[in-house]
Amino acid sequence: MRRAYKYRLYPTREQEAALAAMLETHRRLYNNALEQRKTVYDQEQRSVCYKEQSGLLKGRRLEDPFLAKTNFSSCQATLRRLDKAFQAFFRRVKAGEKPGFPRFKGRNRFDTVEFPSYGDGCKFDGAKVYFQHVGWLKVKLHRPVDGKIKTVSFTREPDGWHVVFSCELPDPEVAASTLPAVGIDVGLKSFLVTSDGESVEPPKFYRQAQAKLRRAQRHVARCKKGSNRRRKAVKRVAKLHQHVANQRKDFHHKTALALVQTHGVIAVEDLNIKGIARTRLAKSTHDAAWGQFLAILTYKAAEAGSVVIAVDPRNTTQACSNCGALPDTPKTLADREHNCPHCGFVTDRDHNAAVNILQRGLRCQALTEPLGTVA
Repeated sequence: MRRAYKYRLYPTREQEAALAAMLETHRRLYNNALEQRKTVYDQEQRSVCYKEQSGLLKGRRLEDPFLAKTNFSSCQATLRRLDKAFQAFFRRVKAGEKPGFPRFKGRNRFDTVEFPSYGDGCKFDGAKVYFQHVGWLKVKLHRPVDGKIKTVSFTREPDGWHVVFSCELPDPEVAASTLPAVGIDVGLKSFLVTSDGESVEPPKFYRQAQAKLRRAQRHVARCKKGSNRRRKAVKRVAKLHQHVANQRKDFHHKTALALVQTHGVIAVEDLNIKGIARTRLAKSTHDAAWGQFLAILTYKAAEAGSVVIAVDPRNTTQACSNCGALPDTPKTLADREHNCPHCGFVTDRDHNAAVNILQRGLRCQALTEPLGTVA
């Protein structure tokens, strides 16, 4: 299996300038390759593939001194990145989805350079990382790097530069968990409620940061476009957003870890999160970030020997978990208590949904042999 390790870099001023120059060179390479594809298609009605653009790269490096100062394999990785964007575009066209044609990358829209082959333009000695034409950079190694390093990337973020090692590790032999099963109902009033009756309150990191963000964004609006003050103000806004994202991810990791340490089977709803995010609940939905949480929960469960089962979410809130009957009048968002008119069962609305999810998950598990994660 592959696992990525991300660390903070501490370059000198000269090294930071070299990293920024290399990043700008790759951005222009990406945009020029995109322009070539568009021009050839408009004039010759044919598509340009990665193989053709990679073959022209050697000649372009002889003409462009900036491109000549970059690692050849990393340039190929940038061209592959564009090729993957076009492959995804064609796949969406064939599937009838909204295509989303690949776009040119602005200065703030291209932040990563990949070295696809470890040892070719990049090295790591356990304390510092080396990039060709940049030198040895200090790394804050807050945890050890496990496995065999396959690729190395550096990325620019609002708080500074980072390095990412993609490592290959042997597949872990994990015994199936014998812990009890649980169903979880994710929501906005409570981040999640389990079938055991436990509730986790939503942290609402974005809403807590809105006051600071509002002031920082107003400061940006007052600055003259193109000025250094505006550039610094924009960076402050980006750092605030990054801090919110880091808080949210930390909360998701800790919540998911607590679930997989106490449960062997976890049933969740297969929600249409994108659809919910287009409603009036969009801000709260994005702040909760259920998609990121479920992705983290799935891979943590696989490493712990647990099973995550996604079930059909239809009527999990409406149906009674005691008798299975649907209410005569459907519950609205304002109805926070489940009161079954058929059997008289009374409980919290979210707890009733979590029990229904658990029951559906156990039925799915019984039909699946051998046991496996259903995503």
